[in-house]
Amino acid sequence: MSSRSPDEIRAGARAYGPEPGGRPEPADPHELLHRARRLTAHRHPRAGSAWERAATALVRAGGTLAPGDHADALDSTALDCRGAAQPAAQPLFFRAADLHERAGQRGKALVSRARAVLAGPEPGATALARLTELSERAGVLHALGQAGAAETATVRLLRGRARADLLHTAPDPAAEAAALREELTRLIAFTGRHGADDAVPGVRADTRALLGRISAPDDPAAALTHLRAATEEHRAGGRPWLAAEHELVLAALLRATGAPEEAAALLRAALGPVTPDSPLQASDRARLCLALARAVAEPGGRGPSAGGPGAEDEELSLLAEAAGQADGPAQDVHVGAVARLRLGVAHAERGRCREASALLDEALTGFAEDGDGAARVRARAWLAECALRLGEPDLAAREYARAAAEARSWDDGSHAAALSGRAAYALGVAGSPEAAAGVPARAAGGADPAAGPGPGDVWSWLRALPEPCGPQGPYQVNVYGEVGGPGPRPGGTPANRVQGCV
Repeated sequence: MSSRSPDEIRAGARAYGPEPGGRPEPADPHELLHRARRLTAHRHPRAGSAWERAATALVRAGGTLAPGDHADALDSTALDCRGAAQPAAQPLFFRAADLHERAGQRGKALVSRARAVLAGPEPGATALARLTELSERAGVLHALGQAGAAETATVRLLRGRARADLLHTAPDPAAEAAALREELTRLIAFTGRHGADDAVPGVRADTRALLGRISAPDDPAAALTHLRAATEEHRAGGRPWLAAEHELVLAALLRATGAPEEAAALLRAALGPVTPDSPLQASDRARLCLALARAVAEPGGRGPSAGGPGAEDEELSLLAEAAGQADGPAQDVHVGAVARLRLGVAHAERGRCREASALLDEALTGFAEDGDGAARVRARAWLAECALRLGEPDLAAREYARAAAEARSWDDGSHAAALSGRAAYALGVAGSPEAAAGVPARAAGGADPAAGPGPGDVWSWLRALPEPCGPQGPYQVNVYGEVGGPGPRPGGTPANRVQGCV
């Protein structure tokens, strides 16, 4: 390894933090190396930065990382590549795979290659075919004693994740989901036969979580059982950072099955206090805040704190934190835009239209990058109504007209018609009756723009616009951790790539 390797490792690593648990940071290069290996074994979020520190110390002492350690360092760094840094993950994984091969670690090399496939831009079916090949190879190597149980199970799980992401494209999604559930059940049984491998419990927990996700639309009770087992296994094994994604899905399912107080309590516990050695990724914290804000906004979601001092503003505080976390190391444009949209709407509902307008403008900038048409329509409609209430009807008319133009591609033409009606109303308020008369009389589906909401109904109508960031299909997960949906959302945006890797 050359002296530039710390920079290579730095590509996606978190800022270096204190030793978890408040223990003093080691100074000796070999102690730093031991620490990096230990954090890697636990898939700790600080593993990438620990490798950076160890590599730098070794170079200064005249040493180098062995190929296997270098590969683990690159794997850890690539796993930390989220948000804006995500495109850097695939080449890091491929480089790690090559180094694992050099070190004779054939099982680890397959895991790195599987992660590279998931992190790349290949179409879902192409990625799944490649992962199927890697999964079969892992089985052969395991039978020959050249791949560990955890490595073999991880490759199979990554294939399962890719398959789950394509369920909504199958001719019979329910039948395909049932087949995948059987495959995951067999994988859980496989991990049960290899409990002596310290890395196996973490893979088993992630497999149970995926099984819970694809059980949710068809058997919510079984899904709750699987998701609870997954989060408990991670926490019992001292890996709470790995439970965060699964707790997000579990909380959403609890809300959907009539347990909003339990969902809110679970999310609060998952967030915990903000401390310098908090193991949560910024992107995970942002999504947990976003989900908790959604939970407390619903009846029954605040639990014991309902009606207490400051309870009304808890949603605003959580949304502001979500936006801040998404803007920080996570650089997650999508989550930040969703948080600002919800925060802007919350301010508008409280009559703070000036603050709301600034937030909605920022949200629109984010949604321009991620292709969420429903979110853009919703943001423009709220922005337009804020402009009307701030005495800017010309701006309101423009934003309503833009929202209507985008909504005309939707199957349900009533939304475009209502938005056109509001645009015409705003033009009338602006003193432009001729322009108002020029709004298309048949905005969508033959509907009359005059059918738009009356002034007293606007807030409820705005709230009823199609939900942004909805699931793509019955087994997809949205930004709040919610599973399920009737199919592609308005605008037909493509499914998100799998973000997380084992």
